[in-house]
This record gives sequence, C-alpha cells and structure tokens, in this order.
Amino acid sequence: MTYSQAVLNGNRLALARLLTQVENNTPEGRAALVELFPHTGKAHLIGVTGAPGTGKSSLVNQLALLYRKVENWRVAIVAVDPSSPFTGGAVLGDRVRMRDLSGDPNVFIRSMATRGSLGGLAQSTANMTQVFDAAGFDAVIIETVGAGQSEVEVARLAHTTLVVDAPGMGDDIQAIKAGILEIADILVINKADRPGVENTEKALKSMLELAHPTERVFRHHGLTMRTPLDQTTGKPAPAQDSSSTAMWIPPILRTVSIESKGIMELAASIARHVAHLRQSGGWALRERARLEVELETLTREALWNQFHEKVPQEEYKIVLEKVVQRNISPWEAVNELMKGRLK
Repeated sequence: MTYSQAVLNGNRLALARLLTQVENNTPEGRAALVELFPHTGKAHLIGVTGAPGTGKSSLVNQLALLYRKVENWRVAIVAVDPSSPFTGGAVLGDRVRMRDLSGDPNVFIRSMATRGSLGGLAQSTANMTQVFDAAGFDAVIIETVGAGQSEVEVARLAHTTLVVDAPGMGDDIQAIKAGILEIADILVINKADRPGVENTEKALKSMLELAHPTERVFRHHGLTMRTPLDQTTGKPAPAQDSSSTAMWIPPILRTVSIESKGIMELAASIARHVAHLRQSGGWALRERARLEVELETLTREALWNQFHEKVPQEEYKIVLEKVVQRNISPWEAVNELMKGRLK
C-alpha cells in the first residue's frame, strides 16, 4: 500500500512517515502529494503569527482543545521553529506548551525547522498542510516562527490569520512596521491580565482607524479593499453590516491563554470570519491566490534547478569572478549566463 492510500485510510504512522518524506522533498513525498491533491481543499487553514513571547503556542494549545471538546474536530498543528544559523539545528520546543493535547488520536502536532527559509515559514509547510488536509483534518493551525516583520508569508497560506500581540512588548509602532494591517484577520492581545493592556489595545485601534476621511483602505492579501466610514460615528461599519462591500474589519480580542480566558470568543470570531469569507466569495479568492503562489514557487524552483543543469559550474564561477572584479554588472552576468539557455 502506498503512503497516500494509507494516509487516506487514516493510518497515523503512515501520516508521520509521509510528513518526513515531504519535509525532506524526497521522490516518494512528491509522488504522494500528486496523489493526495485531488482530496484537498476542505480543511480550514489558520495562521498564528506574532512576535516571540506573545504566547502563540499556549494560545494554539487552548484553541485546539476547544475545537476538540466543543466542535469534535480533528486538528493538526504545524509548529515552525527557527533553525540555528550556526548548527542548522532547531529546538522544536512548541510541544512542551501543548502537553494538554498529548494522547488525543484526533490531534496531530508536527514541529519543523525553517532550514533557512525566510518569511517565518519553511518551504515545505504548504505541502505539509496539504497532507493534513487530504488526511481529513478539519482545521490545520500553522504557528510561525515569531521572526517579526518577515512573517507576512503566513497570510499567503492561511484562510484566517491571527496576529498575536501582548502588553509590554515594546514600541507600539512596531506592529505597524510588521505590516499588521495587511495580514491580520483577527488581532489578539494575549496575556491581557498584564499591565498596559489598555494602551496596547488603544494603539491597535488607532492603527485600524488610520484612514481616508470617507473610507477605509486596506491592502489585504495583495488586494486593495475599501469600506465607507459611518458618517455619524466616524468609525468603520461593523463587519456583519458591511457584507455588500465584501470588507472585513479585523476585530481586537483579549485573551489569557494560560487561564483559557477569551478562547471561546476567539473561536466565535474565527467562525464569523469563515462565514464572511464564504458569503463574500473571499474563500475561493484566497484558495486561488494560495495555489497561485505555490505554483509560482514551484516554477521558480524548477527553473533554478534547470538552470544549474544547463550551466556548467566552471562557467558560472568565471562569470561570477567577472562580477566580483567589476568587469560586468550582475544584470550583464545574468544575460551572459542565460544566452541560449532554458529553451
């Protein structure tokens, strides 16, 4: 029996082994992805991102527990850890904060290292979510590294993106620099029992209210979207009242994950976002955008591999030396290397 067939049959050991094959980009892993692709497109992909120390892992733990106990969903968690630039290793310690989920056969936690990939996501993360999707998991939660401003990559993969902040994390303007308006579907202030939570919430609300006098303008998931302001209050219309504009205003929620406070409200907000996406057609648009990004990434990788097959290493080094000596520019070097190549 092939890996893909065993995964579709619910074999947990085969799932674990296939994830390893996929992460290592082996021929077996790639073949299984091809076979599993027709069975994907059903799971809800939830991205959880934010600065280190905001309590993302604890929040994911509580959210997964709620989905298991209340919704009876099968939940998969992909926890991406940073690789050491010196040893290449990774701690993969997120499971320490998810011990409440251990022993549940309907929860699968997979830790993985970035292996030098930027954007808070390893290159194989999308493939792993595809395997979990085909395996019948209702929700796949992707927790990113916590690298800061480069984490916008998670928004390209997830249907719903949670941006987690916490009081006392430093300069309030940092969230703006991280592109928080562009990637957040829901803003979560975790550790809300700490001093300064009001200031943090006020700063986030101020960012959401930065707008044109008569309309809000967002660059979200690569799309420019607008919604009118209420002329009486001067504030954006609630998301549920603006379905005609196909606009979602990110809500700001407070949670204390270690005490399970605010988790029910967070799950309800996620459900409202899913309903909004399906009603407005946003779900299909995000699926299309996600698959387009994946196709572009794979195409770029294939062309790079083909380039290295066509161009001898000695020729590449000669052209590189010309660039180092300032005899030709990098653009001229590319033209020289590409002449007659990749036809």
